[in-house]
Amino acid sequence: MKLRVFAAAILASTVFSLTAAAQEHEVQLSPFAGNVGNAVWTLAIFIIVVILLGKFAWGPVLALLQQREEFIHRSLSDAKRDRDEAEARLKEYAAKLQTAQREAVGIIEEARRDAERLRDELRERAKSEADTLIKNAERQVQLETSRALQQIRKEAVDLSVTIASKLLQRNISQADNERLINDAMKQIESTAQPN
Repeated sequence: MKLRVFAAAILASTVFSLTAAAQEHEVQLSPFAGNVGNAVWTLAIFIIVVILLGKFAWGPVLALLQQREEFIHRSLSDAKRDRDEAEARLKEYAAKLQTAQREAVGIIEEARRDAERLRDELRERAKSEADTLIKNAERQVQLETSRALQQIRKEAVDLSVTIASKLLQRNISQADNERLINDAMKQIESTAQPN
């Protein structure tokens, strides 16, 4: 604000001195004709105006322009840096996404393999348990068959001894009894054995 007032005062004094000089020399219109004092004063005022404008107007204006230029350069470099960082992050995220997708595919494949292995293990375990149950059942059937055969043999022997005793109508000694039992058992075994 002070600068404007000062510049206006200098301009007014210059205009006033020029008007005064023009009134004195209205007759002479030549640019080289005139008073040397007026020319010196005009030159001095011009130099003062140039110095004042340089100090108070052009300097700050140039400083503001330089600040603005520096701000624009900083903004451009910041924008370039931000763009480069954004591109780097984008590449990094893309790489992470691809890695995550590969890991997901790997996890899915591993889960499939685990499920397949578990299914095979369960199938083998069920088959093994079924085989064990079948073997146990066969053993049980054999035991029961053996018991039944022994029971049948015992009863057949007892029945044979009774029949033989009745047929012979005599008392049989212990040794005769055992021999008859063994013979009867051999005969029953040979007839009871499946072919």
